[in-house]
Amino acid sequence: MWELRSWSFTRAVFAEFLATLVFVFFGLGSALKWSDAPLDTVAVSLSFGLAIATLVKSVSHISGGHLNPAVTFAFLIGCHISLLRALLYMGAQLLGAVAGAALLYEITPSAVRGNLSMNSLHPDVHVGAATTVEIILTFQLVLCIFASTDERRDGGFGCPALSIGLSVALGHLVGIPYTGTSMNPARSFGPAVIVGKFADHWVFWVGPLTGATIAVLVYNYILFPRNSSLSERLAILKGTQPPESEEVWQDNEKQTVELRSHSSSKSSGDV
Repeated sequence: MWELRSWSFTRAVFAEFLATLVFVFFGLGSALKWSDAPLDTVAVSLSFGLAIATLVKSVSHISGGHLNPAVTFAFLIGCHISLLRALLYMGAQLLGAVAGAALLYEITPSAVRGNLSMNSLHPDVHVGAATTVEIILTFQLVLCIFASTDERRDGGFGCPALSIGLSVALGHLVGIPYTGTSMNPARSFGPAVIVGKFADHWVFWVGPLTGATIAVLVYNYILFPRNSSLSERLAILKGTQPPESEEVWQDNEKQTVELRSHSSSKSSGDV
């Protein structure tokens, strides 16, 4: 596989780990209860949205800025990344989430930790309704991601990272009363591991993964179909051929190196 011979692939996996760690730290930290006052849903929603927008902007040119196993799964289903990359991304995201939750747990007073802002169902919301909510929330997020980052768009409007951040904030504004809002299995997994509570945890996997799958199928096969052949899709999944975005990145990197080399030679000649 070409990816195993690429240093950029190693950097990408580490970027997913680090960015997910920071995202979980800031997201969970914003939802901790430091007083008896009701949780400020708007503030928490904005914190999660701003965190994801900032971190996607920070690492999107390195790894694509997934920071979410459901997003990575959607890119795999859509044949945008290889199976190897998807598995390592998901592993890095889960480890990053656990590390971020552990760090927050260690620096937070025991009286404030509580359940470390882990996702949980409202007492009046049954698991079927909670799963449906997570499906819908993740659907709109992944649809936004594919639409705002599609390289085929002409004259794309605005900043993709900001659009994705607003999508995350929107999901939290609606979903917090129902499930605390996951849309991201890693975000749910991190605090659950640290606190050691997994009640109804499957909801935060089945819902996001299902919503992400529906979104990528709707976007890639109904709203904006791709013309890639079956052989091209299989080559990407196997890792024997880089996707178009990776080829473009490699070409740009090569041109940059050649340009620097040419500039250095010209400077030496002038001297």
